[in-house]
Amino acid sequence: MEDIFFRYLHFLGLIGLSSALISEHLLLKKEMQPNEIKRLAVIDIIYGLSALFMLGAGLLLWFGGSKPSAFYTQNGLFHIKLTLFVIMAGLSVYPTIFFLRKRKSDSAVLIPKTVYMIIRTELLLLAVIPLLAVFMAAGYNLH
Repeated sequence: MEDIFFRYLHFLGLIGLSSALISEHLLLKKEMQPNEIKRLAVIDIIYGLSALFMLGAGLLLWFGGSKPSAFYTQNGLFHIKLTLFVIMAGLSVYPTIFFLRKRKSDSAVLIPKTVYMIIRTELLLLAVIPLLAVFMAAGYNLH
């Protein structure tokens, strides 16, 4: 029963992370008012917390789930999935810092193209990660 609960928590983290990232993408405009930047900063915090929540639930699955930890540790797809997650986390630093710095701006803020490209790259990685999880659940492995 714990395994089901851990998986459910993992899915909730994924849903929160996905929702926040998609919201950021949809709300981005070339020029944004301070209140819009504040909203993006809050959404970005939700994104980060959801990522941490998902990571925590994933660690519970890895080390406390019904499958032995070797199932994950010895699976090349798992390593790719985890690497993509770490890349997403690294990419998210720039937009987070940008939103936090600009949230107290007194005037309109121009959004750099870099922010757009990073968020779109994160969305692409986010589309691949669950696919790798499905392959893992079906028993595929790179070894």
